[in-house]
Amino acid sequence: SDGDVLSHAITDALLGACGLGNIGEMFPDTDQRYKGVSSLKFLRKTAEFIRKKGYEIGNIDSNILAERPKLLPYFPQMQAKIAEVLGIPANNVHVKAKTMEHLGVVGTEEAIAAEAVALVFLE
Repeated sequence: SDGDVLSHAITDALLGACGLGNIGEMFPDTDQRYKGVSSLKFLRKTAEFIRKKGYEIGNIDSNILAERPKLLPYFPQMQAKIAEVLGIPANNVHVKAKTMEHLGVVGTEEAIAAEAVALVFLE
């Protein structure tokens, strides 16, 4: 895929919240169909999949871990796009960013990471 760490984290959070595996099982990196694919497609397909299993998405809370760039100005756009892809209100998607205060590979700007939690309801 395109390696969008935030979309990957949200995809994993949704699948995990529903007890339906993880991103590597659903979209294995060994499958050439997923090479270079937009991670937003993973999000969309995951939302469709969990809805077919009877789940609805309540909200998403996420953190991007990075020293740079500063992402605050982009949060509204990011939240709106993720909400659109998931088919939920934008105020139900929360994106935040944190630095690692120069610790580890994220802190030395060698990597960016993301974490997310999802609230889902079984209908």
